[in-house]
Amino acid sequence: MNSQVCILDYGSGNVRSVANILASLDVEFVVSNKSADIAGASHLILPGVGAFGAVMEKIRQKIDLKVLEKQTLKNKKPFLGICVGMQILAEKGYEFGEHDGLGWISGSVRKMNPKKLPLPHIGWNNVDVVKSSGLFHSLGEHPDFYFVHSFSFQTTKEEAVVAYTDYGGKFVSAVSKENIFGVQFHPEKSQKVGAVVLSNFLKIR
Repeated sequence: MNSQVCILDYGSGNVRSVANILASLDVEFVVSNKSADIAGASHLILPGVGAFGAVMEKIRQKIDLKVLEKQTLKNKKPFLGICVGMQILAEKGYEFGEHDGLGWISGSVRKMNPKKLPLPHIGWNNVDVVKSSGLFHSLGEHPDFYFVHSFSFQTTKEEAVVAYTDYGGKFVSAVSKENIFGVQFHPEKSQKVGAVVLSNFLKIR
């Protein structure tokens, strides 16, 4: 698998975990926020841990968004956002106030309302795949992944939804739009199934 992956480095806590799983897949990668590395990569991965607004602020400080947008939106390089990295694909986030996201996929990120279940939603849960996607190839319709979050992606664009998960109610757990993908779960913490998702992502051209 000849992929030069750029794990976008803006100070997220799970960058190293993503790097470790890519290393186990024997994939060539860099952990970087340099424009040259972003431009030179075949695939882009944006990990995410933390609050929506704080993550967006760090990204703006560390990464040239014009370069990232050119590579993703114009050059159509496969892009994968993980957890908050998926959430900031939305137009707005409402965690500790109102914040602008990247706006690459129509929607907003709001606090979950899981009825009597506790937040954050932590642990293994199954994913109901509702749209054909290369990400979930060979995993069946209801694979289990590891989640840690209290907010979820809400969109009126049903065509963007790849998968739902139930936690006191249905929430979006994976999205896609052309070459842009997002997963609410943590593939880097989801053992073999997580490795399959990342391996599948790297096969997307």
